[in-house]
Amino acid sequence: MSRIARKPADLFAAPSVILETRPDGSRRMRSAIALPPSSLRCSGEWLERWASETPDTVFLAERGADGEWAKVSYGQALARVKAIANALLGLGLSAERPVMVLSDNGVEHALLMLACLHIGVPHCAVSPGNSLLSRDFAKLKANVDLLRPGVIFADPIERFMPAIEAVKALHDGVVIAGGNSQPQAGTHAFAAMEQAGVDPTGKYAAVRRAFEAVTPDTIAKFLFTSGSIGTPKAVITTQRMMCSNQEANAQIWPFMAIQRPVIVDWLPWSHVFGGNYCFNKVLCWGGSFYIDGGKPAPGLLEKTVKNLTDIAPTQYFSVPRAYDMLVPLLRDNAALRKNFFSRLQIIFYAGAALPQHLWEELDRLARMELGEPVTMLSSWGSTETAPAATDCHFQAVRS
Repeated sequence: MSRIARKPADLFAAPSVILETRPDGSRRMRSAIALPPSSLRCSGEWLERWASETPDTVFLAERGADGEWAKVSYGQALARVKAIANALLGLGLSAERPVMVLSDNGVEHALLMLACLHIGVPHCAVSPGNSLLSRDFAKLKANVDLLRPGVIFADPIERFMPAIEAVKALHDGVVIAGGNSQPQAGTHAFAAMEQAGVDPTGKYAAVRRAFEAVTPDTIAKFLFTSGSIGTPKAVITTQRMMCSNQEANAQIWPFMAIQRPVIVDWLPWSHVFGGNYCFNKVLCWGGSFYIDGGKPAPGLLEKTVKNLTDIAPTQYFSVPRAYDMLVPLLRDNAALRKNFFSRLQIIFYAGAALPQHLWEELDRLARMELGEPVTMLSSWGSTETAPAATDCHFQAVRS
């Protein structure tokens, strides 16, 4: 086995900063590493590329009801995306009638999102909390009233029926039930929709025309702000924004072109961190995305531990709260620690500052297991920048 690159000099472009001191004493810093002219038209080109070049590579995976990983290769994903996109084309969808997803991450959710991106229909994942933790569904009603979606998807649909009933006066489109759902009146099964979209000729002419009509300025997603101040805002994400984020990252993380990412990730796709930063990084580089059905919460962290004991990530992305819960388990569970660090190249945190004691313990555990550190990184961005505004490409001396 070849040596896994972990040293910053082997992973990143050398930092280069231009510092401007202004007459008023303020300082402005910017990267001297230029963003090259874009060669990408849209994110769908990534899926088309890897389906052609590495059709058998695992792209998406999630645990099935039997506890085993159900995997979708790049070739399978593109074939399914075309069928789903073909079905969506008959529903009169547009930027004024987008697709809204109420439930958590999943393979069907991913394929639906990719189908939307492929034909220029905006996708919007809404925090499941707006549907499952609310009594008056005020935020969800505001979400639906603003976007007026032509499709609402949820899985399993029965958990979301009270929320869907609460917004039915604002929604006259199609309700699609994911594969884990029990039959519900007035809903359409995802599998039936996908099957109805299959083109027996395999040509998918209408899908191809829609795909070729997508431009860098086509709206790819609407992502809602938290609504902590006033009504949640729907932030527009264009194809250009998603593509330029990855092209910028490629300039400063050149190791991505050498080691395709394998991630085990729970971060919700209703947020720009998980839905854009992590998901698009895997898609851009032809990596593998193992959907973690766990999260940093009682009763769910055990799923994350099982997944990380089973699948060794090359990069790990999370928030400080999750590391706070994971670190004691890495300390006490030798099998988890061995697999987690075995091919890990970076540990990434964002969303908040990582407490210094967690930084130091992660560093200690990596050195104990590997005999060398694993680079720890962070980034800063916003929903409006899709998300990266600054991205670290050096090892900081502290959190």
